Amino acid sequence: MMTRPHTGDLFPDIALETPEGGTVKPSDFAGKKLVVFFYPKDNTLGCTTENLDFSALKGEFDAAGVALLGVSKDAPKKHQNFIAKHELKAPLATDAEENGLSDALGIWTEKQNYGRTYMGMVRTTYLIGPDGRIAQVWDKVKVKDHAAKVLEAAKAL
Repeated sequence: MMTRPHTGDLFPDIALETPEGGTVKPSDFAGKKLVVFFYPKDNTLGCTTENLDFSALKGEFDAAGVALLGVSKDAPKKHQNFIAKHELKAPLATDAEENGLSDALGIWTEKQNYGRTYMGMVRTTYLIGPDGRIAQVWDKVKVKDHAAKVLEAAKAL
């Protein structure tokens, strides 16, 4: 198993696909604070709540000079539908099926549910400083009040 990056490490600069068909990389936000929140699946209860919470606070993140990016392995078309259905404000991106950003971070991993084993995303959020280094990591995130906690940490950075 690979070593997961820690606070102070450079955040991997791996391209993600945008719902519009372009690409976005963490280095596109160089010189700016960036919050990248990884979540398992569009249109599931916890993931929808998390995206709505970040969307509700997007104006405050913007005012604090902090960019947001939500990431899952859902297809770009599915992201488009998810954004439209819930009027999401936080931008989303699609991680590659293999050797993507979540793989490099060690958060695309084997999970178990009801006796079934499968590959899945560990709900994780990264706060990245303007220098591209990881300032804070929230691992195995519990959704309730998470976006507000991330906002406070981002403002303090």
